[in-house]
Amino acid sequence: MSYQLALQQLCDSALPTGAFAHSLGFETYVDAGVISDEGSFGVWLGAFVSQSLSYSDGLAIRSLYEGVDVGEVDSLLSASLLPRQVREASVKMGLRLLEIGGEVFPSAELGLYRDLVSQGRAAGHQPLAFAVVARSLGVPLQEALAAYLFATVTSLTQNAVRAIPLGQNAGQRLLRQAADDVAAAVERIPHLTPDDFGAVSPGLEISQMRHERQRARMFMS
Repeated sequence: MSYQLALQQLCDSALPTGAFAHSLGFETYVDAGVISDEGSFGVWLGAFVSQSLSYSDGLAIRSLYEGVDVGEVDSLLSASLLPRQVREASVKMGLRLLEIGGEVFPSAELGLYRDLVSQGRAAGHQPLAFAVVARSLGVPLQEALAAYLFATVTSLTQNAVRAIPLGQNAGQRLLRQAADDVAAAVERIPHLTPDDFGAVSPGLEISQMRHERQRARMFMS
């Protein structure tokens, strides 16, 4: 119970990491008319959880918990996040989380990661910043995965409510639906292998790359 309130703070949508400014690719689908309502966004969100979040962020968090060097996982994330905007989004939100964590949840492990970033030896990705803080708080791996994935889903859904737009109740229905996708991902991630790292949908990556040249947009990624 000692880490529960800290974990809630770490995953609260009010945490000022800048997540409200990122669509992580769904805005491209909105612009193309592929995502236009609750149902179509729900399909995209389920695919995003089962692909991008599981095979990159989720596997990165698991790797750190299993003792893989944080600098090594950081390099893998930088290499696997091919779309520039998404890679930059991960670092921007990660740097903010490192700064907040250093003030609110300081630890030797977090200090080490912050030193690597300040020395230019690591980028400072969001899932790793989260994992370092969560592990230092004693959060078990499965709870850390569930919390991180659902916090990401919550931010994306809030952004979709504004962008599509959707009603507030629709957003809550989507979150309930996405909870099942998150639970399935939490069960799947422990069985992935190192070769699975970065194995995401090419269609999603292409949409994320197209976003930076989109004529008009609300989000940074």
